[in-house]
Amino acid sequence: MPADRLAPLNALRAFEACARHGSFARAAAELGVTPGAVSQQIRILEETVGTPLFRRTGRSVILTETAQAALPALREGFERLQEATRLMRLPVRRQRLTVSVAPSFASKWLVPRLERFQAANAGLEVWVSADMASVDFATSDVDFAIRYGAGHWEGLRAELLMNEAVLPVCAPELVEAGLRAPADLALFALIHDGAPEGDPSCPDWPMWLRARGVSHPDAARGLRFNQTSLVIEAAAAGRGVALAKRAIAQDDLAAGRLVAPFAAEPAASVSFAYWMVFPRGRTLTPPMRAFMAWLRQEADWQGEM
Repeated sequence: MPADRLAPLNALRAFEACARHGSFARAAAELGVTPGAVSQQIRILEETVGTPLFRRTGRSVILTETAQAALPALREGFERLQEATRLMRLPVRRQRLTVSVAPSFASKWLVPRLERFQAANAGLEVWVSADMASVDFATSDVDFAIRYGAGHWEGLRAELLMNEAVLPVCAPELVEAGLRAPADLALFALIHDGAPEGDPSCPDWPMWLRARGVSHPDAARGLRFNQTSLVIEAAAAGRGVALAKRAIAQDDLAAGRLVAPFAAEPAASVSFAYWMVFPRGRTLTPPMRAFMAWLRQEADWQGEM
């Protein structure tokens, strides 16, 4: 048998499933066949490559050293095949890309800037899907996502877009009403950002006040929203002082709808950031490359403000 002959695809699929589950029975359930059919495919594969691939230990199976060495390359190969299939299934269309973005980042940062991208890329359509849920790239037509987090998502590649920090913001009239220093916050309502990102390094109002030695009668009370954009809008409407994400608040600060009342207090850096996320092995199409390059330029410009 020629040494470069490709092993049967069904046998390779059975091998990868068995290796992942550590069980012929669970692999069979995933593939929709009988355990006997899986055993037959593994036998065919072992005969094709000329070496055992599993050691049987009761109801479970353990990879041999040869199988362990080959498994990463096989998984990468299946990822590439899945990506090729996805590309072939794409409908004939104008140059278009779909990006999934959290609603607050979409409305407060991305959408106000899109006109600049469209002006420079008239032939490219950008579809924005505003969604907090994790993207199933295997079943959706989303090209990539922008997510706020630590930068580690299983099976995905993450490229840093920009860092984040938080700072107090409010409507200008609150400053005119006497908000000058952190100690004055005891006289004003506080607005809380309850967005569900779960960043352990992001301070809430009690933490922010405690770090500055400021006493407040009840720092945990006040309006609370589960989207940062709603926090910004409530602050701009004069409903209180918000501890806001700088990137989300930046345009309203630049427009004068919001002010940062404590000029001497630097923004508090956090460990989470904004990332461009897509599956490992995904082909970066020309529209994706163009849009991602533009996003980086916008983020760099933002960082200079």
